[in-house]
Amino acid sequence: MPYLLDANIFIQAKNLHYRFDFCPAFWEWLDVANEKGKVFSIEKVRDELIGGDDELAEWAKARGSEFFLPPDNEIVPSLADVSVWAGNGGYEPGVVSQFLQVADYYLVAHALAHGFDVVTHEVAANSVKKIKIPNACIALQLKSMSPYEMLRTEKARFVLGA
Repeated sequence: MPYLLDANIFIQAKNLHYRFDFCPAFWEWLDVANEKGKVFSIEKVRDELIGGDDELAEWAKARGSEFFLPPDNEIVPSLADVSVWAGNGGYEPGVVSQFLQVADYYLVAHALAHGFDVVTHEVAANSVKKIKIPNACIALQLKSMSPYEMLRTEKARFVLGA
């Protein structure tokens, strides 16, 4: 099953665990996995990433629609399904309105339409104050996981050279 990555995967990787200066293997692995048809994100996530003026923005700008998938006609029914779920999920109206305007909404809909597993640092939470990606995935019968679960499943290895 291919993976669809949330913006926080890239942001936290850049800021914490897989910084460009000391773990370029992570970023290389993403490119290789993308070429193999395993790892993607969506255009709306790319839009968030290129808003910064940093290495991550440059990295995202260098990757096109092969990595950051554009919306297509197949996601339209899924957008409706995710919207109905959010509206009926007991969330405050402002929370639903905000969710329907951000990349998370499109990420979940794209995963639903195309059968992706969603990769995020978010964890499910019982709150009416914020819609979390894992909550949407659970409700819509999608698999969500941490990046570490994805890397382990894919047997990614970042080994020091000689």
